[in-house]
Amino acid sequence: MRIIYYLFLKILKFPVRLFSDIHYSAIIKHSKLEKPVAIEKGTRVYNSYIGRFSYVGKESTIVSTQIGNFCSIADNCITSPAMHPTHMVSSSPIFYTKKNIFRKSYNIVDFMEYKATRIGNDVWIGTHVVIKGGVEIGDGAIIGAYSIVTKNVEPYSIVAGNPAKEIRKRFPPEVIKKLLSIKWWNWSEHDLKKYGRLFSNPNEFIDKMAIK
Repeated sequence: MRIIYYLFLKILKFPVRLFSDIHYSAIIKHSKLEKPVAIEKGTRVYNSYIGRFSYVGKESTIVSTQIGNFCSIADNCITSPAMHPTHMVSSSPIFYTKKNIFRKSYNIVDFMEYKATRIGNDVWIGTHVVIKGGVEIGDGAIIGAYSIVTKNVEPYSIVAGNPAKEIRKRFPPEVIKKLLSIKWWNWSEHDLKKYGRLFSNPNEFIDKMAIK
């Protein structure tokens, strides 16, 4: 019955997905997706928000996460993975929630399995990245492939490793400050088309925006 139910839901949503960039095998639950957004094969999105012109690659799992505009998230990424208690007799979900794979519980306690994660705008996340729940990724940041992110990442930082550490900033401090004040990711499509040719050169872009 459970399989039939999910197949029925997919059939109902098929006309919408047919004219969108959401793969038919993707699972979207209790989430808001702006337009346009692209979700690739096998990806699951739960209790999350994804801003316009952002995409999530294949076989990723996005949970309790707010994702800004123009984000690029590669394949096999995980955000806000479930946490288990370390202070109890057992870390098994059978001893703190009914919502577990066995659908059986011997105890129920107040324990937060998922902490909300925030990913800013224009963030690039490489393949197989895991972002711990409760972490905040600043605007313009880049996360290297196979990184495990356990702490907040500052805007326009490039981080990588396990645990992820800052390698360098993308731009000098004065350029970062100006880009954060311009907030181009909130622009209308009209302005994006008008000034898109300037995006190849950050300094020229900033100069033109100063006299806009």
